[in-house]
Amino acid sequence: MSDTPSARRPIAARQSAWAPRVSRRLIALGLTPNQVSALSVVFAMAAGVALAGSGEVGGAGRIALLLGAAVAIQFRLLCNLFDGMMAVEGGLRSAAGDIYNDLPDRIADPLILIGAGCAARHLDYGLTLGWLAALGAVLTAYVRMLGAASGLPHDFRGPMAKQHRMAVMTVACLAATLEPLWAVQGQVLRAALAVIVAGCIVTIIRRVAHMAAALRERAAGRESPS
Repeated sequence: MSDTPSARRPIAARQSAWAPRVSRRLIALGLTPNQVSALSVVFAMAAGVALAGSGEVGGAGRIALLLGAAVAIQFRLLCNLFDGMMAVEGGLRSAAGDIYNDLPDRIADPLILIGAGCAARHLDYGLTLGWLAALGAVLTAYVRMLGAASGLPHDFRGPMAKQHRMAVMTVACLAATLEPLWAVQGQVLRAALAVIVAGCIVTIIRRVAHMAAALRERAAGRESPS
């Protein structure tokens, strides 16, 4: 976890009463921020497997898998919340913290999004949208890190940052449990993936434009006479 405040994603739950208590409890159990970061990948894998499996079954089994995926996605996000709180507020930063803070997210997003694509693979472009959404998720993070590497603050703007992507997927999982009432199985997940792909494109464009403008402004400031 970076020591720089601008490197932390703004999360409202961080200011809640329950989050610090849970964070302290995890520390008391002997867990480290890096372990919690790695655990987020386990939850993401569970969500991806459940999503992929939901495309193979129907009825109560499919509903259980979709609900399980929604829960696993939320636990993945909770890991992302608590690892930072344990590292910063809990004083457990480590030399490798930045790696564990970022790399698990680059694994977790594709696991979930490709899993959703597998669930919709019997529909036109279903699996393709899953892969495109995964690529978009990685690219949004790449642009953010590119800006940080250029000396700019981390840019977490959306409309399809990590928390937005996971919100879309959670809502899609819940809505898909009712899908047989009005649509062919897989259509809700396919639509959600299309929204994520479009949102990632907009997010990448916005972040690149902001980064370019900030770099031009910085360069102009260096060149102006004192």
